Amino acid sequence: MKILIINSGSSSIKYQLMIMPTNEVICSGMIDRIGLETSNITFKTATNSIEEILPIPTHKVGLQKAAEMLLDPEKGVIKSNSEIGAVGHRVVHGGSYFSDTTIITEEVKEKIKELSELAPLHNPAHLVGINVAEEIFSTAKQVAVFDTAFHQTIPVEANKYAIPNYLLTENKVRVYGFHGTSHKYVSEKAIETLEKSSKIITIHLGNGCSMTAIKDGKSIDHTMGFSPANGLIMGTRAGDIDQSVIFYMVKNLGYSADEVNSILLKQSGMLSLTGYSDLRDIESEAAKGNKDCELALLMNAYRIRKFIGSYAAALNGLDAIIFTAGIGENSSYMRQLVCTNMDYFGIELDEEKNQIRSKEIREISKPNSKTKVLVIPTDEEYEIANQVYQLLQN
Repeated sequence: MKILIINSGSSSIKYQLMIMPTNEVICSGMIDRIGLETSNITFKTATNSIEEILPIPTHKVGLQKAAEMLLDPEKGVIKSNSEIGAVGHRVVHGGSYFSDTTIITEEVKEKIKELSELAPLHNPAHLVGINVAEEIFSTAKQVAVFDTAFHQTIPVEANKYAIPNYLLTENKVRVYGFHGTSHKYVSEKAIETLEKSSKIITIHLGNGCSMTAIKDGKSIDHTMGFSPANGLIMGTRAGDIDQSVIFYMVKNLGYSADEVNSILLKQSGMLSLTGYSDLRDIESEAAKGNKDCELALLMNAYRIRKFIGSYAAALNGLDAIIFTAGIGENSSYMRQLVCTNMDYFGIELDEEKNQIRSKEIREISKPNSKTKVLVIPTDEEYEIANQVYQLLQN
């Protein structure tokens, strides 16, 4: 079965066409920096590799461009839309409605739309992907794989907020957790590599960032909560912030609730600290001596180290930390900042190994490091394809 995977992030779209259950990748691609004039589009097959830089203003335009490449008479990989048996969509927020992979219906789309208030940078983009895919690949099964599913194992003492109980029982206000397909995939690879069921922390660093404490293969705590807005400093999201700041902005500074929401989600994080939302730009500027960029990187790493300490306590030990996703896999400087002065936790980074760029799983800690440091490239597309195939087979 040919399964097309669409992973619409807050500022990017990854797509991959696979044959299941053989796991053969027919083509893969990415549309990066959506909304900027310098959007980057890649399309790779066994015989072709295309890269273009052009403005992609919206997710819809990006998905239409990806479909054009798939169907291109010369360099495409399918001759007809009907060759696609299923389209698997990553969906960030499933709330309390979805704890498993689900075939998409109109009712499912309504729930995803309803949950857009909790994931405003993601769920709307997912809906666009679903609607465009339904138009283009009308004969294919459309399937949703939810980021929140992996975190259903977080125990109540970690997923319940200290607020009136009716907000949980009636309004389902609780910790849900996100980036679940990525954390699940890399944690399973880490356990295979370590050859034991371990106490590990997975660190997913991209435009959106999160960390998960994983014990015996199960998520027990996570930096994001009710929505993918809190925790680490992100590209445009503030992460953790004292809630009284929100009330101060509304009551004393005259902002509306919607304005505050927009500031915290779309105008904060690394963008507010540096003027750039992409870490590649920030690292480049920091190397040139830009003090704002230097400080932002230090702040980012400090926040990550705080959660490492917190989760080491929650796990009552630590066997390994795992770096993954665009920044985690590719930024040796960010990994170095995170692992500096962490010897109390048994984390000792090998500087030479840390500089190696590879698409393979690799250990970048010193041989005598008590806590292993691994870089594991995430493969959310494979994880989604596998879950879609299993659902349809069953």
